[in-house]
Amino acid sequence: HVQLVESGGGLVQAGGSLNLSCAATVNSNNLNCMGWFRQAPGKEREGIAVIYSGSGLTGCDDSVKGRFTISQDNAKNTVYLQMNSLKPEDTAMYYCTLRRGGYCPRPPRAPDFGYWGQGTQVTVS
Repeated sequence: HVQLVESGGGLVQAGGSLNLSCAATVNSNNLNCMGWFRQAPGKEREGIAVIYSGSGLTGCDDSVKGRFTISQDNAKNTVYLQMNSLKPEDTAMYYCTLRRGGYCPRPPRAPDFGYWGQGTQVTVS
């Protein structure tokens, strides 16, 4: 049983900030890799960042380094994506994803993750 629910998207001006949240329900004691992807209309889903629940170590795509930060609150089973200095090209649907156990693929690829949330829309004007 795995359920992922995203929240925190919205409409912001260029240069603004948003903090996305992903609340996870996982019927397992195993450690997991969780991450964020985004997809704009007509484009492929691209990996943004991943975090491993055991160590807290993270990986981020070069396109968002210095602007986006992934973090976790294990007590709440929640992963966050803090987005600063937003640009119009960041406009997309943002998805939370989970991979059971093993490792965090680097770079992350959509087929490597088996569970997905419904997404939250981010629009930067």
